[in-house]
Amino acid sequence: MMNLKQIKEIAKTKGINGGKMKKDELIRSIQKTEGNFDCFGTAGLGHCSQEDCLWREDCIKGA
Repeated sequence: MMNLKQIKEIAKTKGINGGKMKKDELIRSIQKTEGNFDCFGTAGLGHCSQEDCLWREDCIKGA
């Protein structure tokens, strides 16, 4: 599981200013920038169809 500092570093490489965003907001912003669904944290009952998502494991653990 990535911590907020690691996620902010990824965001920065994508031109996103994480500022005071919460972890889930920041990840969703990164997902949108990558052209993916901005769905982090919304997987119902641990189901996720996004097999290649960088955040999949963290997302499902939080479901």
